[in-house]
Amino acid sequence: MVSESSMYKTLLIPNLLSITEVALTELSSIIDRVKIICVSRFVESQKSEKMFVEEHQTFNHTIAWLCTYYIALERMQKWSLQLKMENRLGEVETLIHQIAFSEYLAQIKGGIPISQGEIVRLNDIEIDVENQSLFKNPDIKKLINLGASQDCKKFLILHLSECSKNELTGDTGLTSELNMIRDQFRRFSNEKVDPFAQNWHLNDELIPMNLIQEMADLGVFGMSIPEQYGGLGLSKIALCVVSEELSRGYIGVGSLGTRSDIAAELILCGGTDDQKRKWLPKIANGEILPTAVFTEPNTGSDLGALTTKAIKFNNGYKITGNKTWITHGSRAQLMTVLTRTSRTLSNHKGLSMFLAEKTSGNNDNFFPDTGLTGGEIQVIGYRGMKEFELSFDEFYVPKENLLGEKEGFGFNQLMQTFESARIQTASRAIGITQSACELAIKYANDRHQFGKKIIKFPRVYNKLAMMVVELMVSRQLTYYAAEQKDNNKRCDLEAGMAKLLSSRVAWSAADNSLQIHGSYGYALEHPASRLLCDARIINIFEGTAEIQANVISRRILSNSINEKNIS
Repeated sequence: MVSESSMYKTLLIPNLLSITEVALTELSSIIDRVKIICVSRFVESQKSEKMFVEEHQTFNHTIAWLCTYYIALERMQKWSLQLKMENRLGEVETLIHQIAFSEYLAQIKGGIPISQGEIVRLNDIEIDVENQSLFKNPDIKKLINLGASQDCKKFLILHLSECSKNELTGDTGLTSELNMIRDQFRRFSNEKVDPFAQNWHLNDELIPMNLIQEMADLGVFGMSIPEQYGGLGLSKIALCVVSEELSRGYIGVGSLGTRSDIAAELILCGGTDDQKRKWLPKIANGEILPTAVFTEPNTGSDLGALTTKAIKFNNGYKITGNKTWITHGSRAQLMTVLTRTSRTLSNHKGLSMFLAEKTSGNNDNFFPDTGLTGGEIQVIGYRGMKEFELSFDEFYVPKENLLGEKEGFGFNQLMQTFESARIQTASRAIGITQSACELAIKYANDRHQFGKKIIKFPRVYNKLAMMVVELMVSRQLTYYAAEQKDNNKRCDLEAGMAKLLSSRVAWSAADNSLQIHGSYGYALEHPASRLLCDARIINIFEGTAEIQANVISRRILSNSINEKNIS
């Protein structure tokens, strides 16, 4: 009988890391060529960057996804090399690396799925697949053809199904300190969140205040707030780990920390010293729960078209207008409100940000303050905080609550937080993917049909293998974006890519997890149905997948133009 060790050796592509390094080099050459084509098309169009990207969406979004795949694979290569250097690269990690490269290179060659009904191909960006040396290289051909074989996926999943949950998806490559943080919040999530999440979801209940207090005691709301303001002063990667584990239990719980992180970053980047001293300690200890009040009913992602206005009155401002999709809007005590303060500027330059205090509402009276009313928006998932439409009718805010005490900087202040917000959204997506993966593997390992465990059926372990692989791919891409943020580097491109890919992965994982559970997963009482509902919103908020691809492609175009010194 062939041993497991011998079987593994037959599955492994020889000189794997060298071949994948060559593949990255060849793929980089294709991307260089694509950028030249893109700039040439842009110059010929004589349009603005914004108009060019909008009028040629398929072309530009193909570039966005291709570059996202490239950066994702580049991060997988660095992850594997780091693990190898630290003697941590095991069989599971090696197979994950091999399958990731095999599958993603095959998709680049044949077509990248950007949604359930859309596939983009290299010929959409004027690249002839047959003439690319990447796909002529015999070693890369072998990697594509054999690297994600049925036997590879079967070995990976049957091996993982015998592991504990902590080892279920392989070594993430994080430091021992970060792994200790993960273990702490995994225990918390297992004990305090996961057992109750389904009932919170089914009953559309607010997350209990006693749980929020426990989260505050653990430092969730002050993770990235500097110690001088009462926070823990930890890295954005640490916050990613916490968000993953809390979202693995329930996305609403994972999202509570994100709310505080966005508000804190707004104040840290744009607030006065007095505003920082007043608000940050209260956010860090959970005394103040913030909510972001940006979106309006008819504007969506077009923030420059906001119409909510703030007019000077006595020693402050009165805000009038309508906002929508305000998460945790009733119970929060602090609203970060984006409004228009200029009567002459109709674009983003006339916007200002306010730190508007409010009274925490309850089920009997969502919004007890004068000048503020609202109603709940019923949603299929992402519960635990509730969504609201708000109406401001001369809602008073004192002048010292104008962020930075300067008008006209609201849009720029908000843009500074988008990187962190999208990194956190990617982390929440990873938490959902992790949960879907764990549920599916456990069920497939326990469920018997036709005399054997269903985990041994190819259509089951194929799904499970890609869940595990894409979970690691999205993790490494997200950690990279967070690392860039921690190093004070501009990372809107990397954060956008992390959000774009992780969102697709979460939806795919949740859908496949439900499919593996069959009719059991479709039942309202089963967590698999909740995960499907929760995963769906990730591709919409913090910038839809389409808007995200727009942002990425515009950055790529802008960088390419600068590289070519085109005015």
